[in-house]
Amino acid sequence: MPAELRWFWTRLNSNYWFYPALFSIVGGAMAFALVWVDRNGFAKFLSTGGWLVPARPDGASNMLTVIAGSMIGVASTVFSITIAAVAYASGTYGPRLLTNFMEDKGNQLSLATFIGTFVYAITVLRTVRAEDEATASIEEAVHSTLPGFVPQLSLLVAYGLMALSVAVLVYFLNHVPSSIRINTVLKGIGHRLLSDIRDNYPRDDSGEELPPAPDGTEVLTERTGYVQIIDFEELRDLAESIDQKIALEVRTGDFVHPGMALVRVTGDVTDTLPSRVEHAFTIGSTRTPTQDPQFLIDELVEIGLRALSPGINDPFTAITAIHWLGAATAELGRRDLRRRCEDHPQDDSVHPLPDTFAHFLQRGFGALRSAVATSVQASLVMFDSLRTAAAPVSDEGRAGLIRMQGDKLVEQARLALAGPDLAEVEQRYLLFLKAFR
Repeated sequence: MPAELRWFWTRLNSNYWFYPALFSIVGGAMAFALVWVDRNGFAKFLSTGGWLVPARPDGASNMLTVIAGSMIGVASTVFSITIAAVAYASGTYGPRLLTNFMEDKGNQLSLATFIGTFVYAITVLRTVRAEDEATASIEEAVHSTLPGFVPQLSLLVAYGLMALSVAVLVYFLNHVPSSIRINTVLKGIGHRLLSDIRDNYPRDDSGEELPPAPDGTEVLTERTGYVQIIDFEELRDLAESIDQKIALEVRTGDFVHPGMALVRVTGDVTDTLPSRVEHAFTIGSTRTPTQDPQFLIDELVEIGLRALSPGINDPFTAITAIHWLGAATAELGRRDLRRRCEDHPQDDSVHPLPDTFAHFLQRGFGALRSAVATSVQASLVMFDSLRTAAAPVSDEGRAGLIRMQGDKLVEQARLALAGPDLAEVEQRYLLFLKAFR
């Protein structure tokens, strides 16, 4: 799938309005289909059978009016609650988490259910005919056993949608306070980070050396923004079509502007090549977690730094963030961090910028270290997380980098702590060192 199309689908699927709009279309289409079934007599058994008391026009009209009115009212309330929760979460945990809450499928599907039920009820309501109104067709007048017209099947489905909406409302009222709990927020970021690491780096580390990227002519960009998606397959096809090798100069998440190099090619740059190269890059105004695990690492670090700030002083929230960073570090330590074309892993026509373990480690634990050193509880947990993260790492170089983070942490703690607190940190540091012997 081309990068632009993949990006369009990703953003469309995550927009807050997408599912409500989709459910509105489905609700309207379902209403027209079921009314057609009722008008053509396929649901006649609902009026003649003794197991269901058929509705009269006045009762059906009142019921559909109540359903439609209550659903649009509940939808407005749900939207207001969502915006209030988003404002609270972005102000407390950081503005970068705003996207996480707007993309929450529980919030999207709850609002979509109420909007879809409203559209369905209002569409069916227009077909209900009172007893003193003329019939819409001769066939209907022949087959109708009640005065007027009441779409019994459509009305029964509306009743079912009302019951579903009540259940969704109860779920939503429980979901919103649960979703803004800090442990739930960190769990969502942590699980997504681990999943993205496995998706972007599916192979275990083999210890192979990276082949050197070829030198060549730079291809400059004319756009400004963050690199959001890189279509490696399209770059590979481009490299084959021009019989050259392409070396990337940017990663997903990098900020670019006119005059910066996107790639280097080993041959001459034709007039059409820059536009063909840019077509493989999606560039936008914000960073996203797609193809960019560093974005999620930054979110965990941001929450940890806010929690350890003097104004908040919540080391236990920081400890939870450290735990998830430890899990991500352990996963990264076991992975081959070279990006490859998905369908052609051995192809060397495209050379992405290498993602290094040292970079990810510094971006996570390194960015938190100075703040963690001011809290004895967070420091103790960080030593434990570094030790357990190093346990599954077989590469001695990567294990040495993890140990170096522990060395820097104790050095920083010696400047920030004193007395019994520092003594406790020093003792934990000695236990940390034993794990590397």
